[in-house]
Amino acid sequence: MIDGIFVGLSTIDVVYRVTEFPAANAKVAAKSQDIFVGGPATNAAIAFSRLGGKAALVTAVGLHPVSAIVRDECRKFAVDCIDLNPEFVDAPPISSVVVDESGRRNVVSANALRIQIPPAVVDQRICEEAKFVLVDGHAMQACRAWASAAKAAGKPVVMDGGSWKDGTDELLKSVHTVICSADFAAPGCTSESALVKYFLSRGVTNVAITQGAQPLRFFAGGKAGEIPVHKVVAVDTMGAGDIFHGAFCYFFSIGKSFEEALQLAAEIASESCRYQGTREWMEHLHADPAGPLR
Repeated sequence: MIDGIFVGLSTIDVVYRVTEFPAANAKVAAKSQDIFVGGPATNAAIAFSRLGGKAALVTAVGLHPVSAIVRDECRKFAVDCIDLNPEFVDAPPISSVVVDESGRRNVVSANALRIQIPPAVVDQRICEEAKFVLVDGHAMQACRAWASAAKAAGKPVVMDGGSWKDGTDELLKSVHTVICSADFAAPGCTSESALVKYFLSRGVTNVAITQGAQPLRFFAGGKAGEIPVHKVVAVDTMGAGDIFHGAFCYFFSIGKSFEEALQLAAEIASESCRYQGTREWMEHLHADPAGPLR
């Protein structure tokens, strides 16, 4: 049984840790190098699985030898992988991530636009059994197809609003909950209130706007409020937003209210910043007495 379906981008992230970011035309020696499988939908699906949900990831993987890393990661974390283009032979999107000693990061990434993806076919069986669908807006046709099918099946659709993309306006017609950062910019919206009104006008029920280490704001059922973010000494902020989305989906799917799910997800995401990369936090999830779910 599938609890949650995550539709969107998977990448290969090559992460370098440095003392400080290099200046233009300069070279620095990395203190360490790691390779992770990343992408908003992928990181969210893996976080969801680690917390106890059964996830399916709908993404483009293909046949390139490097793409095997994506499949291996999905198997490792018990995430079912549905390949949007199993015949794709070129390299998957690869991101170069540089993290300094303060946990800040610079990212250069190739997104899903370089991958040829045929029209997506929705697996109606798992769509019927899942509790929700999350879409990240990458592979937009697939996101729209799965979101539309989920709405028709009466399942809530969560949108990870990383950035505005062609097709977002149409996608929102199927979306129940939007979680975006304060940097999200919709056409014609020059303020937070205008953005919230825009989402609500498209039929969205719940809206949450994250602000990094600052309190996140939420709007639901005519109620607006703030949720404080637990302060930690950040070692690495990479993927914290994706982890937040996966954690939110987990808590929301087990019956927590919108506000409760946001609060618990914020705890998980904050704690993840105490550790390097997008996976190390999982090793401390229950072992660390200062961590979440204690």
